[in-house]
Amino acid sequence: MKRSIIIPFYNEEECITEVLDELIKTCPNAEIVAVNDGSSDQTGELLNGFAGVKSIHFPINLGQSAAFYHGLHAASGDICIMMDGDGQNDPADIDTLVSKLTPQSMVCGVRKNRQDTWARKAASKIANGIRSSVLDDGASDTGCSLKALHREDVKFMIPFNGLHRFMPALMKGAGLEIIEVPVNHRPRTKGVSKYTVGGRALRGLYDLFGVAWLLSRKIRWQHNPYSDV
Repeated sequence: MKRSIIIPFYNEEECITEVLDELIKTCPNAEIVAVNDGSSDQTGELLNGFAGVKSIHFPINLGQSAAFYHGLHAASGDICIMMDGDGQNDPADIDTLVSKLTPQSMVCGVRKNRQDTWARKAASKIANGIRSSVLDDGASDTGCSLKALHREDVKFMIPFNGLHRFMPALMKGAGLEIIEVPVNHRPRTKGVSKYTVGGRALRGLYDLFGVAWLLSRKIRWQHNPYSDV
């Protein structure tokens, strides 16, 4: 089946060429949907220089959730794979993710030997624990962008700022199985992180209760092929 790889970039002019070159070499037959999330550097110009890459350009910075959501809807492949544009995700893991994908599932990467600061790892561990206890979403590392799902299941996603952290919860709420696989995680060698620990914690907590409410109010459609309720 045809694969589409969705990858957002925000002010990543230092690493974009290396990231896309590696991705094209590793997945030569895949459709690549690159989203320029309102970058103010040369990211947009560099994207336009890659032949065969489908580029989407936001006029302003809308965030990772918007980038993934619009990229997924622009994809034409049967299977959609998401990954970060900072070079920390390893495209060599894509084949493993796809191999674990079943007709009624979403596959999520879990970063092994995570190459981040202790503060980010500690904050992520706490956030994942709280989210999992509230939503029981079957995901232990929602901060890992490496995920794979069938394009037909994108319809279960609801666009909001924070979606990328709650994709497994929404997919599980729609009746899909969440499958986790360990993936490589590499240190960032170029550019700088766009997130702060405090900002993510506060926003994530706010979103958590919103998603919990939403899932408690979901409509149980009879025609949903994945739901048994």
